[in-house]
Amino acid sequence: MANEEAEKKKNTTSSEAKQPLKTAKKKALGWMEWLRGWFYLVYEMIFQRILASHLQNPMPLPPINDLTCIVTGSTSGIGREIARQLAEAGAHVVMAVRSTNRAQELVRQWQEEWSGKGLPLNIEVMELDLLSLDSVARFAEAWNARMAPVHVLINNAGIFSIGEPQKFSKDGYEEHMQVNHLAPAMLSILLLPSLIRGSPSRIINVNSTMHYVGFVDPEDMNVVSGKRKYTSVVGYGGSKLAQIMFSSILHKRLPAESGISVVCNTPGIVLTNVARDLPQFLQVGYRLIPYFIFNAEEGSRSTLFAATDPQISEYCEMLKADDWPVCAYISHDCRPTNASEEAHNIETSYKVWEKTLELVGLPSDAVERLIEGEEIKCRYGNSQE
Repeated sequence: MANEEAEKKKNTTSSEAKQPLKTAKKKALGWMEWLRGWFYLVYEMIFQRILASHLQNPMPLPPINDLTCIVTGSTSGIGREIARQLAEAGAHVVMAVRSTNRAQELVRQWQEEWSGKGLPLNIEVMELDLLSLDSVARFAEAWNARMAPVHVLINNAGIFSIGEPQKFSKDGYEEHMQVNHLAPAMLSILLLPSLIRGSPSRIINVNSTMHYVGFVDPEDMNVVSGKRKYTSVVGYGGSKLAQIMFSSILHKRLPAESGISVVCNTPGIVLTNVARDLPQFLQVGYRLIPYFIFNAEEGSRSTLFAATDPQISEYCEMLKADDWPVCAYISHDCRPTNASEEAHNIETSYKVWEKTLELVGLPSDAVERLIEGEEIKCRYGNSQE
């Protein structure tokens, strides 16, 4: 799977990768890039079911009895499907969620449905609120204190506040940027000690095709300077592009001997009530939902694939050896694909990396120090001292 698709991807984008770094500061996405991005979204909406027709539903999983998987946002949508299917395949699943009561109710329901099919599902619930960086720090501190491994961290939780005015978290950050990028990035870094214990391990970031119409200004990640008009599409697309950029640099920073793979994936366009702020031509597609749009179970497949396929680690190592500018990106059809042109902007990616660490209160050398077994200080939660 990975080798054949990787060669195809590299051949079709090699000229792009060889382009010199962009030195002029961009103020927004170019209109050709914007147009190509929306074209890609329409193409995916129309053809995703055909392109993924080779996949089984539900996705068959390999034996994962020895794996500990943390899944954020696992009380609804594809996150719920991911958690349930991993647990039924034998994994120890940690549901990292805002509503622990709702999660406990789901666990009871799943246990009843599973009764008689095998050993009881190994699921636990922990509180995690991505709108609070204090909560992220406390969660990581509590897990690391167990001295237990993490084999798969699935950053699934996200928000798309369609049509709503710009909102900010209590930490002062635009909500899309915090929930979809800053908080998952912080969680990934802080859990590195546990991911090292679980090596070989993986960080899976559930992304979106909407990153193709996203743009990130590292000096204006909250979109408050007035250079760009804020819309929910601007906030969401930018946050998902920032996630890929950060993931790509994390992929480069982690030494091969750490055994940690970093992967982004798109679940496809999944049935959800988010259409009213989209352009009219995309709303037409949503009216044809019964055929074109994935349900949650179908939308979970690329994440489950990225989390469990044995060739993913080899694929990530190959990208690193070839100094590919972007981390592994898995499409809704469970094949490696290429992220947007803007995601290949290494100069901006490094700036996003530096700014992200600054915003979440982590030192610039946090990865290197944690890999060496050192402790770091974080200005959120209880500092690791």
